[in-house]
Amino acid sequence: MGMGAVTIRRPTLADAPAIAAGVGDPAVFGGLLQMPYPSEAAWRQRLEDTLKLGASDWMLLAERDGEVVGLAGLHSVGPSPRRAHARMLGMWVARSAQGQGVGTALMQALVDVADRWMGVLRLELTVNVDNAPAIALYRRFGFEMEGTHRGYALRDGVLVDCHAMARWNPQPPSRPGT
Repeated sequence: MGMGAVTIRRPTLADAPAIAAGVGDPAVFGGLLQMPYPSEAAWRQRLEDTLKLGASDWMLLAERDGEVVGLAGLHSVGPSPRRAHARMLGMWVARSAQGQGVGTALMQALVDVADRWMGVLRLELTVNVDNAPAIALYRRFGFEMEGTHRGYALRDGVLVDCHAMARWNPQPPSRPGT
């Protein structure tokens, strides 16, 4: 892969094969809470649902030199109106692009959308305790550790711990004239 500029854009249905391949890489899915070997059809359906007008989820895709190198999304935390102020953040970066600023570009764009366009007050995420690069990235964007879930997820036959992290919008929406 080249070292061209990273472009952040909304995904399209045509991206489903590349997203399924990226998430399906063992170097990637071990850091996610998704199941391995995702199907292209499942990703096409997920993208279709996310791209509908009025959908509560929002995704951004990272591309470099025409290749999909990452995906990040803001997802509803549940049906309760009492949780409408929060979104769950999820993201992945292709193995070939890790440590090259792709995660930073995705986070910057996603946090901007959450803060300035969606009015999200609280972003939440879970991250494997052994994923130091991701934890460092999240901290750079204002996420704080809120706790650790013991034996939270099964990864390759072993229960792993995950940290719960969250970030409050540092400049919540204001009313005109205030």
